[in-house]
Amino acid sequence: MQPMPSKPRLGQNFLEDAQAVQRIAASLGDLTGRTVVEIGPGAGAITGALTARAAHVLAVELDPGLAAHLRNQFPPGPQARVTVIEQDVLRFDFAAASAAAGQRLLVVGNLPYYITSQILLKLAASHAAPHGAILDRAILDRAVLMVQREVADRITAQPGSRDYGLLSVTVQMYGPAETLFTLPPSSFSPPPDVHSSVFRWRFAPRFAELGLQEATFLPFVRKVFAQKRKTLANNLRAARFPPHAVAAALAHASIPTQARAEALPIEELAALWHALHIPTSV
Repeated sequence: MQPMPSKPRLGQNFLEDAQAVQRIAASLGDLTGRTVVEIGPGAGAITGALTARAAHVLAVELDPGLAAHLRNQFPPGPQARVTVIEQDVLRFDFAAASAAAGQRLLVVGNLPYYITSQILLKLAASHAAPHGAILDRAILDRAVLMVQREVADRITAQPGSRDYGLLSVTVQMYGPAETLFTLPPSSFSPPPDVHSSVFRWRFAPRFAELGLQEATFLPFVRKVFAQKRKTLANNLRAARFPPHAVAAALAHASIPTQARAEALPIEELAALWHALHIPTSV
């Protein structure tokens, strides 16, 4: 058996807390008959816990040394419950994997800190088959992900809190997110410099419910959160919305003129979007 690389080239921090491993696997819910995509399985600790629960695990690992180690630990074969895929998860085809499995996918992973946002956006973009596809259907069911604690705080933040902002709205537009538990650096090898939090994300996009266009609402949200210290009105004017249109839209949506974006729940942001009649070109 090939030994695990002592210095993985991507600088991963491996989870070594056996209790936390089981809690993460259990947080996905009943895995009977289910296919799970694991992002960055690393040394395979969570992979092993998943194989006892799920029908099939797609372990997406970029590091060649770790991928080889995983193949030795979970040998391929007709009855194998783990398939090791040596690939960048940002290039992974969730739609094809879902079609092959014949079901919505579950996702789990200890996300690398340096590309956490990119992976979250990849999952958001992969939640459903594109409009116009042969089969327009949901692709992802739910995800249990581990990220830096401060990032989890921002993802799950509620309106009016210090952490509520662009990341909160972007993630929560694709479904509710809740923090499950937090782990200290000592749970990992080597220990990182930060605490890590595990959160669960259920994919239930809200665009249709709120009558929003995904392609234009998210850029609009980026504009209103452009500078958190500025009022909503100032950010909109800085984004070149005419002052009279901004004033009229705020009044129509019953939003105070001095309100800041961080105070507004998604429903009020949606109302403001509608009031401004954002064209696709904005």
